[in-house]
Amino acid sequence: MRSPFFSGVIYLFLGGIFTFFAFQQVIMNDWNFFVYVLLILATFDFGAGFRLIALHFKIKKKKSKQ
Repeated sequence: MRSPFFSGVIYLFLGGIFTFFAFQQVIMNDWNFFVYVLLILATFDFGAGFRLIALHFKIKKKKSKQ
């Protein structure tokens, strides 16, 4: 099982990639439906990444108290 921190970093990386592709799409073809799909995917990935990293630190803090 992967740690929440590693999974969170992967999600943040994917969010960055989707954001990069969305910006490239806007530069080449202006705003279209595909750009909005990419940005929605990036938003979900960033949200999941931050939540998983926060979970990692909560687990770490709870283990250190014991």
